[in-house]
Amino acid sequence: MAVTIPFVRNIDIDYGRCDQVTPLIRRITANNPSGFTFLGTGTYIIGTGTVAVVDPGPLDDAHLKALLDAVEGETVSHILITHCHMDHSPGAAPFKAATGAKTYAFGPHGSGKPQDGIQSEEGADRAFVPDVEVRHGDILDGPGWTIECVFTPGHTSNHMSFCLKEEKALFTGDHVMGWSTSVISPPDGDMVTYVASLELLLDRDDAIYWPTHGPSITEPKPFVRSFIAHREDRERQIVEQLKAHRTTIEDMVPVMYASVDKRLYPAAARSVLSHLIKMESEGKVACDGTPAITTKFRLP
Repeated sequence: MAVTIPFVRNIDIDYGRCDQVTPLIRRITANNPSGFTFLGTGTYIIGTGTVAVVDPGPLDDAHLKALLDAVEGETVSHILITHCHMDHSPGAAPFKAATGAKTYAFGPHGSGKPQDGIQSEEGADRAFVPDVEVRHGDILDGPGWTIECVFTPGHTSNHMSFCLKEEKALFTGDHVMGWSTSVISPPDGDMVTYVASLELLLDRDDAIYWPTHGPSITEPKPFVRSFIAHREDRERQIVEQLKAHRTTIEDMVPVMYASVDKRLYPAAARSVLSHLIKMESEGKVACDGTPAITTKFRLP
């Protein structure tokens, strides 16, 4: 039986509007809806007076203006980047130029896998390099707010979440979203580290998640458990496909993702590949050579 994920998709969006969603958090959503961004990129402003901003979003003049209007008269001390995809980090450059704030992130795209180098990936922002590199457990603060850096690689190798300790609120970027599961696209995306990063969250006491796309998640642990169970179920499905003599990802995806828009099949194929790389490393499946989209797989 397929795992049921308690998705949450109800959110009131008015592009460019600055919403006070908690006493310490404001959100502005960019007008960039898609099959990967849901209704758009949500940029968060933390604090008042002196503020931190999470994921300034895409290069979009209207969104930049809305952000600058929202912080008019305030000081932006930190620009926090969860990861370097085109819907998250490119807006940091003009926002930094306008505010003088420094950018903070784990590192540029690919920096979580330095042994592999920065890999080619569609949708990666190669121009972004943070002013300050942060690591798991680092603390950033301002008047009335404290941010803990929580390293959550998997969706990308440099994915960093940020916890507002005063509200036990974790800004999860694309690691955990309420509206959809995340695409894990090798070589930078990694299913082993993604699942480990999900398990890391189960040991925390966060009260609420604020993803970059979609609404907040108010029951984090049951949600994360369902995500882990979903990934385990995907592995069971792959084994079933191999037993049915569907040996390539091209054969598997239409069956495994029968209810999904076919336009998303290429992204689904990348996630299946990530599962197969993990399973091959664990001895659960076998193949000749290095696992790839066109590889034929088999049960060992």
